[in-house]
Amino acid sequence: MVVASRDITNLSKKTIFLLHRLALEQPAADDQNSGKRAAQQGYGKLREVQNTYAKLQPELVGDRFWRYQRQVSPGLQEYIEALSFAYYLEHGALIPFDEVQKTLMDPEGVEYFPLPVSDYLLGLSDLTGELMRFAISGISRRGGRAKAVEVCDFVRGCKADFERMSPYIRDLRKKQVVTAQSLEKIEDAAYAIAVRSSEYDLPPALLDDIVAQSISNYGGVPRQSAGHRKTGDSSDEGEMT
Repeated sequence: MVVASRDITNLSKKTIFLLHRLALEQPAADDQNSGKRAAQQGYGKLREVQNTYAKLQPELVGDRFWRYQRQVSPGLQEYIEALSFAYYLEHGALIPFDEVQKTLMDPEGVEYFPLPVSDYLLGLSDLTGELMRFAISGISRRGGRAKAVEVCDFVRGCKADFERMSPYIRDLRKKQVVTAQSLEKIEDAAYAIAVRSSEYDLPPALLDDIVAQSISNYGGVPRQSAGHRKTGDSSDEGEMT
């Protein structure tokens, strides 16, 4: 089970990298179309994860899932992070709980396992880090400054919504600290760009060139900090099946 969870984690990470690359290939002005194209390819890649869960279904039927939940959770949270990133690129919104559960069903509508609310929320919390990278990486593109502000508002709303659930979900409070850091990075970058832009009475295209030069200070953002490490990653390796 631990090996399968690691495979799922790796596939999900590759999907996130793919989504970042595809979403940034087109100008932000073409954001809606490029986001949808990226999302569709991401969904296709995540079918590999769904097929892995389908094979695990006999091992997770009934109460067995709760026996192995700690081994399943790290990969499941990474999968939800990747799936929610694709969904955001397509819809500009958080993926609903029911939509995630539908991806974990067979063609007859039978669940591979019940989706825990805690893993759903923790996976969504990790999404905010990817949105920070998405906003800062694309801020120097045409239309990227407006997109950064839009993402900033979205992440701020996510943080506020998750805050109300922190007392009830283990580890969500720790992830909220990282979400706050991600939000601060987007705000700092957007503020710096706004200040620099106000200094010039230039067409947007020329401003974008100036932004591209000044944004280099924000380029070295690590993909995942220790605070966003998936719950249960290493402590359960002794319980391999």
